[in-house]
Amino acid sequence: MTVLVTGAAGFIGAAVAHRLLDRGDEVVGLDNISDYYDPKLKLARLARLEGRKGFSFLRQDIAATEEMRRLFAKGRFATVIHLAAQAGVRYSIENPDSYAQSNLVGFLNILEGCRHSGVKHLVYASSSSVYGANEKLPFSVSDNVDHPVSFYAATKKANELMAHSYAHLYRLPVTGLRFFTVYGPWGRPDMALFMFTRNILAGEPINVFNHGHHRRDFTYIDDIAEGVVRASDRIATPSGKWNPEAPDPAISSAPYRLYNIGNNQPVRLLDFIAAIEKAVGKKAKMNMLPMQKGDVEATYADIDALRDAVGFSPSTPIEDGIARFVEWYREYYGA
Repeated sequence: MTVLVTGAAGFIGAAVAHRLLDRGDEVVGLDNISDYYDPKLKLARLARLEGRKGFSFLRQDIAATEEMRRLFAKGRFATVIHLAAQAGVRYSIENPDSYAQSNLVGFLNILEGCRHSGVKHLVYASSSSVYGANEKLPFSVSDNVDHPVSFYAATKKANELMAHSYAHLYRLPVTGLRFFTVYGPWGRPDMALFMFTRNILAGEPINVFNHGHHRRDFTYIDDIAEGVVRASDRIATPSGKWNPEAPDPAISSAPYRLYNIGNNQPVRLLDFIAAIEKAVGKKAKMNMLPMQKGDVEATYADIDALRDAVGFSPSTPIEDGIARFVEWYREYYGA
């Protein structure tokens, strides 16, 4: 089948596109190659895809309404996997307008395109950030998430609400995936693993926020890609368990579903750094700093819903995933 993957030059988007191509799907990749981080890395990811049979690419901004209308009018996509977004909790404090354009206007264009072109299933990226001020662990898709602590998280919560309205009004099957701290080869330079590895290799100090007491449910990129593809194959349907007198946020009388994709094993930040030190073969110099605005103490995914629905749960040990990243980083940057 033909699948539209937005954000195809991004970290997760490229991995998902490869996974789809591996099994023989036709993939149309879309990305605007923004300069939020080094476009050379995005172009390098894209170059690996463009040599593969069944892949075609369109450089386009999802917030460009007329161009997106023409894309959906021309294309006939069985599935849309929407991974394009303005990412980053901290950057959303500095530049909220880019989040409104990409994550709200852009997502509306995706919903409208799917609605009018008969897409059979829309799968879109949400985020563990939506859990915000929640402290009950592990985080469950059945939990209330009405207290985001960053504008980025608020846009992702808005995506879930927008998706539900289209599922209800137009019976568009939609599935939202809450990703938990994705890491691995070809990762984003603004993520901790990338910055820590770069600085440790260079002998420069790393900034360790919350004095290293954070806990994160780090999830390896291959596990994420597998979970996304499996979720795309399971088209969302109305739930017979829906009770309007006691509504569960994860299900609906509309064709709507939410899943966490996390490793289900939170790791303390200092242990994460120790694993990087082991893989690099060098000790880190650490600047211990307080918690940053918009940050949370811990993330921990309850993945029962994903496991029950698609028969899969992430399982890559953090030591293995970090070792693979460091090996890629040394090769890619000649470090």
